[in-house]
Amino acid sequence: MTKEKTLVLLKPDAVQRNLIGDIINRFERVGLKIVALKFVIPTKEQVYTHYVKNKEEITALGRRSIEGKRKGGAVVDEDPAELGAKIIDRMVRFLSSGPVVAMVLQGHQAIAITRKLVGSTEPLQSAMGTIRGDYTVDSYLIADTDDRAVRNLVHASSNVQEAEYETDVWFKPEEVVDYKNLRERILYDINLDNINE
Repeated sequence: MTKEKTLVLLKPDAVQRNLIGDIINRFERVGLKIVALKFVIPTKEQVYTHYVKNKEEITALGRRSIEGKRKGGAVVDEDPAELGAKIIDRMVRFLSSGPVVAMVLQGHQAIAITRKLVGSTEPLQSAMGTIRGDYTVDSYLIADTDDRAVRNLVHASSNVQEAEYETDVWFKPEEVVDYKNLRERILYDINLDNINE
């Protein structure tokens, strides 16, 4: 089984609330290895490139938002493309508002494990024990009312293609380090039953 890489961003709210160490600790405790890490104030262009892989995604984002609002009982007659563009603008404004920690994590099933640790994008739906469930009090409703992005602390890539694309937005190839970590033998070595030898 090959090890995956995934991109994680600790957003400005995580940085401003001094949660960097606590959040990184959660990833390391489950066995994920940091292979790239930087502290940066992103440009709006970089954040826009991060969020918009193609134009269809803007409309899809608007559709998902409309579906979510309708599930909550709201009557929505917004154009999905316009709503998606408005949401992207909010996210770009927020993520470029201050320093973020960008990192690449590596491990078996790194994407699924990271997303499980982070919790639901909608903080109110995040289970206790997840990063968002333990540290976030924001919601889509509050964010929409305030005309801003939801403050949910962390971005985590959702699939392999997205992780590769997003990693290229934030890191040069030479900034992603390939190295051995002794903990990997404990986690992944198939011959661990011979540990006393």
